[in-house]
Parts: sequence; C-alpha cells; structure tokens
Amino acid sequence: MIIKKIINPDRVRHVNGGFSFIPHRFLTDGFLTSLIQEEVLLYFFLILASDRNGLSYYSYDTICKFLRLDPDEYLKARDGLLIKDLIAFDSTIFQVLDLPPKPTSPDIHKSSYAQRSSPIAHLIRKSLKEA
Repeated sequence: MIIKKIINPDRVRHVNGGFSFIPHRFLTDGFLTSLIQEEVLLYFFLILASDRNGLSYYSYDTICKFLRLDPDEYLKARDGLLIKDLIAFDSTIFQVLDLPPKPTSPDIHKSSYAQRSSPIAHLIRKSLKEA
C-alpha cells in the first residue's frame, strides 16, 4: 500500500473563487480513455469555464483561440462530447452534464461524427477543395 504524504506543504491546492471539478469517476469508469485528445481538451476547458451549474457562454472562436483548435477540430470535439452525452449545447451556451452511467465506446464517435458532420464545416471543406 502506498502511503501518501504531502511533498510541498506550502503549495497544497485549495478551491478559491471557482467551482471547477472533475468527478473521480471520469478516470476510474473509463470516460477519459473514451475521448479523443480534442474532446478531452474541450471538456476540460468547459469545466474550467463553467459556473456551478456547468454553464459556459464562451463562443466557438474564443474557444478555438484558447485551445489552438481549428474549426474542424472544434466541431469534431464538440460533436463527440454531445454524442457521448457529456455536454449539452443550444448554439449559444454549453452545459457540462453530470456523467452518464457509463462511457460511450470510442468506435461510436467515428461513425457518428461522419454521419453528423456540420453542414457549415462540409461547405467550407468543399469550397477549399474547389479553390
């Protein structure tokens, strides 16, 4: 058994002025391993940016700037988190949801994303290919 001891007592973490937290189940129940890298990045950002009800008002361009994601990466991550039932989004506000009973398989993300790809992203890709 590992005995835990504080390594640097002057730097023990405290919750000050924010409400961000990640349930331990996120790691132990396999949610973390069910996400692709961009989904993890967006999910953690939304947790950090949200209030005590999980609500965040950041726009996609601000999120892309903070996370250094291009629009396609952002859309893929957002859609993946929606499919996996980790967030809700009404086109203006995000809500980080309470974790579902179990994570969604990573394979579902690949096929669902291809079917649910944003029409705007599709038009942008199409116009870039034609240029």
